[in-house]
Amino acid sequence: MSIDLSQHTPMMQQYLRIKADYPDKLLFYRMGDFYELFFEDAERAARLLDITLTKRGQSAGKPIPMAGVPYHAAEGYLAKLVRKGVSVVICEQVGDPATSKGPVERQVTRVVTPGTLTDEALLDERRENLLIAIGEGKDGFGIAALELSSGRFSVLEVGSREALASELERLQPAEVLINEDSRLQAQLRIEQGIGRRPAWHFDPDSGEQLLCRQFGTRDLAGFGCAGLRLAIGAAGCLLQYIRDTQLAALPHIRGLTTEQRDDALILDAATRRNLEIAESLSGRHEHTLAGVLDHTATAMGSRLLRRWLSRPLRDQNAVRARHAAIRALIAEGILPQIQETLASIGDLERILARVALRSARPRDLAVLRDSLAALPLLHDHLAGLDEPLITEILQDIGEHPDSVALLSKAVIEQPPMLIRDGGVIAAGFDAELDQLRDLSRNADRFLLELEARERERTGISALKVGYNRVHGYYIELGRTQADQVPTEYVRRQTLKGVERYITPELKRFEDEVLGSRERALAREKALYEGLLDQLGESLGRLQLAAAGVAALDVVANLAERAETLDWVCPTLTQETRIEIADGRHPVVEGVIDVPFVANSLRMNERRRMLVITGPNMGGKSTYMRQNALIVLLAYAGSFVPARAANLGPIDRIFSRIGASDDLAGGRSTFMVEMEETANILNNATAQSLVLMDEVGRGTSTFDGLSLAWSCGVELATRIGAYSLFATHYFELTTLPEEYPGIANVHLDAVEHGSSIVFMHALREGPANQSYGLAVAALAGVPERVIRRARERLGELEDAARRHADREAVQLSLFPLESEPEPTPEHPTCVELRTLDPDDLTPRQALDLLYRLKGMLD
Repeated sequence: MSIDLSQHTPMMQQYLRIKADYPDKLLFYRMGDFYELFFEDAERAARLLDITLTKRGQSAGKPIPMAGVPYHAAEGYLAKLVRKGVSVVICEQVGDPATSKGPVERQVTRVVTPGTLTDEALLDERRENLLIAIGEGKDGFGIAALELSSGRFSVLEVGSREALASELERLQPAEVLINEDSRLQAQLRIEQGIGRRPAWHFDPDSGEQLLCRQFGTRDLAGFGCAGLRLAIGAAGCLLQYIRDTQLAALPHIRGLTTEQRDDALILDAATRRNLEIAESLSGRHEHTLAGVLDHTATAMGSRLLRRWLSRPLRDQNAVRARHAAIRALIAEGILPQIQETLASIGDLERILARVALRSARPRDLAVLRDSLAALPLLHDHLAGLDEPLITEILQDIGEHPDSVALLSKAVIEQPPMLIRDGGVIAAGFDAELDQLRDLSRNADRFLLELEARERERTGISALKVGYNRVHGYYIELGRTQADQVPTEYVRRQTLKGVERYITPELKRFEDEVLGSRERALAREKALYEGLLDQLGESLGRLQLAAAGVAALDVVANLAERAETLDWVCPTLTQETRIEIADGRHPVVEGVIDVPFVANSLRMNERRRMLVITGPNMGGKSTYMRQNALIVLLAYAGSFVPARAANLGPIDRIFSRIGASDDLAGGRSTFMVEMEETANILNNATAQSLVLMDEVGRGTSTFDGLSLAWSCGVELATRIGAYSLFATHYFELTTLPEEYPGIANVHLDAVEHGSSIVFMHALREGPANQSYGLAVAALAGVPERVIRRARERLGELEDAARRHADREAVQLSLFPLESEPEPTPEHPTCVELRTLDPDDLTPRQALDLLYRLKGMLD
């Protein structure tokens, strides 16, 4: 809609012209010490930020809605807005108010969007802040991902919407750019952080030209993405968006990485959520795999660790190199020294990005200086290690003495936060700046000398020489001494009881000193810009060093975790097997107060599926997830929580665990379950690890049983995947009798009186009964309900015995009143009767003692 600007004041005309270029973003319009918002922006900001909405003056005959935030506190308000997915345009005063005719000239200096943040105050230092663009085509989707705060740029193509959803779950973008006509937002249920761009912004040819100009190359063949047309179009759109929002050169974006989806273990979106790799279903970070593992010393190491965990590699040689580096660091016994040195290193990735974008603050440069100065110590600590990955990392890190010397000479030890008021450049770095500063420093001495001289000349002992920022230098006398004022004194200001004067000598000094201060500040700002230019010349080598420090931090962190948590190095093989001895759940083990009950897993060519039975709360889900996490950890390059692990090639991990619905999308719990099951059956291979929990429970008994049976047979026969198949359908325990490669196991539990003790120990064979009523009682279901259920269960079992000789019978935990109640054997006795002391390691024996004591208690 066009606006008649002539009806508005000159100030509002300027505002509306700028606002017209950014209709969908909040405009922070600088006025003095405030960023002001007007009209609809003011009303929207008042709601989002809980700030006061006022109406001031009039424009076009109507009051102007207005809200504002102090410029010095703007970062906090920006952080609130970007967390809500709102973009903000920053408009600064660039003209001089003293010389401006009409409104002071203003320009947009940057656009702050959720995916383009670089300011330290707006970012979570341990999480990536990704901007991604999605190009759509008949054959799939192209994905381009950029972290502006580090310059890491990657592209990938996927063939289906399910694969796209999986990658979005992995990347967790802060902002997504899509075609303005796209329906992806609704289809993928992305609630915020969506930016819509014209279709021509995704043109592959235009994208290739943009990328080649950015990287200074003739084509993209060297990056391995020349044939990925959809990804190139997405990358071009993303790069143009960054240029439009940053209004600056982007020298730290020096190339891109082409990812192949099959290079890594593929995890779909549901599996990533179920395994709680970086995000917990409960919202508690400490209950995630990353929460257990992340003891990194640097923020960039923490971000890299999450990338390793979210994208485990299939290349066994690359993974073995990580294992070997961890093993070498543990054997060398130097982890405390390495981690102490790493802790002294700042976030080099993000500091260097701010240097490239020319938004680095003085304290960024001080941290950069001190961090680079610590790099030679890392070389000293690792000098005795001849491990290929460590050697490669050290080569990337380097030492950078020239940059350290430059920053040490240029920047004072503890610089102020901003360059605005000067005081950043060290003495001795620039002779002209030193000379200008000397003039300012000598001012105090000159004023004292002038004051003493004038007192003696005039005979007025109360005479004072002073300065204020408004009126400059002055000589102050009391009014009672006005008749003694020399004729060359010129009155400058009259105050209550005193008069202030200026002399020709003092005026000349004032002009010289104040001019020198302005010139010194201008000189210092120019030197600071030149310092950023010099650092920019070494940007590539410094970025490589930052990547090396992050990699060393991750390897050292994984070594420390392995040593502290008693994890072991897995063995990777080309044979068909997943063999885990005494595996443990890495997260559950850390949060429970009793020793974790370790369980083993043995799967190979002749044993491809385990049908897992046992009571609810018995540990089936924990057992399945722990094995998936152990496989994921091993292929991420970490040691694993087990006594031993021998793993063959794995291409994917699938999980169908838990019940959830999508009411907003019109999908019931059972529909979600069936869609996840369909995804597994359509995409799993013989090298996939599949977790299936309670398939078919969302529909009628016979429908559900039939579906579960058929899914199990499909996984075990046609697909042949490594399958952990948990179920309460006891009918499925006959599968091993009909199909090869299937075995029964169960999680043990023991009745004691009217209660149940969960042993959490895996046993061969099927469970012999269910404990549904016992678990319901533990959950607090009223006793009258349990009693009625027990009576009805007895009736059902009687009917089953009469009408089906081979019908699976659910035994009652609560005996019918007509039956004699047996005297139960204490579960401690049962446990002792079944164990073989000769098979126990010392650690297992100690765990067993704790468990038996808990059972007695």
